[in-house]
Amino acid sequence: MRLVAVSLGLLMAGILVSDVLVLRELRRHLVDRVDRQVVAFGQLMGRLGPGLLSPADPARSDQLLGGLDLISDFSVVYLDASGSVTWSASAHHSSARPPDPAAVRRSAGAVSAPGPDGSTWRMVVVPRAGGGVVVVGASLAAVDDIVTRLLIFCLITEAVLVVALGVAGWFGVPAALRPLRDIERTATRIAGGDLSRRVPVEGPPGSEVARLAGVLNDMLARIELAFAARAESEARMRRFVADVGHELRTPLFGIAGSAELYLMRGSLTRESAERAASGAPEAVRAGRTVGDLRDVTGADRAMRRIDTEARRLTGLVEDLLLLARLDEPASGPALEMAPMDLRTLAADARDQFADLDPDRPVTLSGVSGAGPPGAAPVLGDEARLRQVVVNLVGNVHAHTPPEGPVRIGVGQAGEEAVLEVADSGPGIPPGERERVFERFHRGETSRDRSRGGGSGLGLSIVRSLVNAHGGRVEVRDGADRGAVFRVVLPLHREPA
Repeated sequence: MRLVAVSLGLLMAGILVSDVLVLRELRRHLVDRVDRQVVAFGQLMGRLGPGLLSPADPARSDQLLGGLDLISDFSVVYLDASGSVTWSASAHHSSARPPDPAAVRRSAGAVSAPGPDGSTWRMVVVPRAGGGVVVVGASLAAVDDIVTRLLIFCLITEAVLVVALGVAGWFGVPAALRPLRDIERTATRIAGGDLSRRVPVEGPPGSEVARLAGVLNDMLARIELAFAARAESEARMRRFVADVGHELRTPLFGIAGSAELYLMRGSLTRESAERAASGAPEAVRAGRTVGDLRDVTGADRAMRRIDTEARRLTGLVEDLLLLARLDEPASGPALEMAPMDLRTLAADARDQFADLDPDRPVTLSGVSGAGPPGAAPVLGDEARLRQVVVNLVGNVHAHTPPEGPVRIGVGQAGEEAVLEVADSGPGIPPGERERVFERFHRGETSRDRSRGGGSGLGLSIVRSLVNAHGGRVEVRDGADRGAVFRVVLPLHREPA
């Protein structure tokens, strides 16, 4: 309805402006016509003597005044050379009173002069041949009456027109805009994920609305196809990752098992060689057994590297499989939800730091370091949330010095439970904060980079697992330095 109101406002403004211009031009035209009549009548009265408008001869008066169609009140005054009134005549059909003739200035044409009652007169001064002047004036009361009546008529017409157009617009504009509202509703449903919706084609073929609906439907069809192709591509990629992970896991387990078996056998062989060497002559111990032990030790180192890399590759495959399952909620890992408190995970995180970096000072606190740890009851899968904590601890271990202090905060923030891990490392640049959760993204400050570093999937797994619990994970700047990773989950309250 705002469109109707704006349209009516503009219409009223346009009509008022046109009324003012038309009435102004009409009044100017009528005044010019009165001036011509007053000048002609004055020149006639200047050539003729006084007494022509005598009441004793009304026929002659009517003949002289018959052409003054816009003059209802007039005044004729004869002045001698000294300015004294020698004769005057007037006719009044209204309350207008003529001005003082002595105050009327002389001019080649008619001039305006105010009457004693505030009325407007058009006056002309015509000199006479024998001396003196005749002052002829006509009131503009008839002109003002015509303009006033026309103004009232215009206002009434305008009011009726605006009301009629307002009623027509109130019912007509919504009907005309119905196709646009249909387009709006369709766009809202499409934004909600229903890409199969189409804009209904209304109106005659070839109209603007029909052409717009056709173009939008073509665009929506292309978008739906593009989304379907992208979804299919992503599904194929997830299936590929899952298939590759399953195919790699079996040989990796075989490699890791064989390396571990070799190391176990190598340990027994080394012990047997040492026992045998202890009972042999000194020359044999120096010449053969030491060489044999050197060969066994070199092979052990190679097999240990094989075992380490096999375990690392196995962990990478397991992470890829977990992410592939998390990307498919329908076939993803089932979360065994149960009431728990995040303070348990905070205590586990402190123990893990003690195992990884015994010299690192670790403190437990409330959220943002305020007070002692607070209760943070949630409904979650404890095993999966422990995996979240393990990855956060591993991230701090990999990116901060081993002696850097760490604060583990746990508690409530409004209607949310919060677990945060704040380190004292170099921090994260603002442009990298969103990228740290990307898959295979590895920070440049990793202490493990020289040893091959992590897989770059830890924080991606953290975000996916937290999202699966209906929460979110955030990264912020620390109070002094470093970074703060916050796991935020919905607060769970037991029924009374």
